[in-house]
Amino acid sequence: MKKLLAFVLAVLVLFSLAACNAQAPQKEEANTEQKSGESTETANTDNSKSDQLYIQVSALGNLDYFYDHKLGMKIVGEELGVRTEYVGPAEYDMNAMIAAFEQAIAKKPNGIVVVGFEPSLDPIVDKAIDAGIPVVTVDADLPTSKRIAFVGTGNVNAGRTGGEKLAELIGGKGKVAIMTKPGQSNLEERVAGYKEALFKYPDIEIVQIVDTQSDPVVAAQAAATLLQKYPDLAGIACVEAAGGSGAATAVKEAGLAGKVKIIAMDRGNEVLEAIEEGVISASVAQQTALMPYYAVQILYNLNNSKVDITTDNKAAGVKGVPSMVDTGVVIVDSSNYQYFKR
Repeated sequence: MKKLLAFVLAVLVLFSLAACNAQAPQKEEANTEQKSGESTETANTDNSKSDQLYIQVSALGNLDYFYDHKLGMKIVGEELGVRTEYVGPAEYDMNAMIAAFEQAIAKKPNGIVVVGFEPSLDPIVDKAIDAGIPVVTVDADLPTSKRIAFVGTGNVNAGRTGGEKLAELIGGKGKVAIMTKPGQSNLEERVAGYKEALFKYPDIEIVQIVDTQSDPVVAAQAAATLLQKYPDLAGIACVEAAGGSGAATAVKEAGLAGKVKIIAMDRGNEVLEAIEEGVISASVAQQTALMPYYAVQILYNLNNSKVDITTDNKAAGVKGVPSMVDTGVVIVDSSNYQYFKR
């Protein structure tokens, strides 16, 4: 009986300690709100790993789409107890982005996450690697660089998914146009996916592929020109964020909402509002926050974990982390758009 009583008392003590730890006040989180294009840092000084710094470098920080990139960096920093920063120009400016990357290298972080917009970024990525700073590309890859891994959407599959949805919406026939920004690897892959899906339908004709310059205003003008040139246009497929909002503006102003089917890309507020209004039929949404989230996880594991794949991973040339992670897509339409609102 005494042994049983002692055991019960011990269990109660353990539960009391656990409850105290669970109720301990949390240190106030750092303010991570920022203006477009500025950097943000999240720190957890209570964690022994808090001296580690991971930086994401990107452009187009003014686009609503990149909110999720910043969110992913914030969340992973809090979970791992490391500092994170998001830096780069608010506009599409590769020279400014390279300058931001140079500044990131100068900070000697434990790893860099970069959106691989163009092959012109290869040299700066290689410079970081040669300096001993691991780099993971996200969203758009730089496969000819020395980057450690790529985390992002399987873009051909994303385009294929959008193409199948568009074909369904227009009944497998009609003229369609694709809106993109030429020369960007991830977007080229999405266009290829759309073509693959639409070419299965002999009665669907891709009449034109137009350049949005990743600018909603330019996209709206381009879509308006399409509607004038092809009055019987059945659908518009958009493979990047600016295209959807631009196409919606043009279609709405032309009084063709619901008649010309629009497949947008991602889950920006303007896209969701247009879905609610019936102007955009559907959007292919990426799970964007997962991109920097898993990229930092890979860099963190590279620095702190060891999976003994061989007797000597370094000598064998084994990194011990994934080289590619597909974060997937989901179709957003009138049936589920409300769950994507922020």
